[in-house]
Amino acid sequence: MSDCLFCKIIAGEIPSKKVYEDEDFYAFDDIEPEAPVHTLVIPKKHYDNLQDDVPAELLGKLWKTIPEVAKEKGVYESGYRSVINTGPDSAATVSHLHVHILGGTKMGRFTFEGSQRLAD
Repeated sequence: MSDCLFCKIIAGEIPSKKVYEDEDFYAFDDIEPEAPVHTLVIPKKHYDNLQDDVPAELLGKLWKTIPEVAKEKGVYESGYRSVINTGPDSAATVSHLHVHILGGTKMGRFTFEGSQRLAD
């Protein structure tokens, strides 16, 4: 997709700090990190999001790639969070399927803007 930010990163048109690359995926550090480790793993083929008829085989490979990237970033043993945002309510900002790998700090539970936690 010619106007996709992540497609331009994969093509080398926009610089990034590469962490990992194989035939299917490219991983790079987020330029606005929300944790000491904040790395994005993206398929090289463009898919808007999880609802874009992504082949199950590719998703399986993606879930096997995430721990490899976590090892590369040094958070495999201590723990990390893997997040995929899909759609406008998720705060997704780039329409190219990607996984956020967050780690390097003790994380709390998710909180959501304008919401209240339900009593247990």
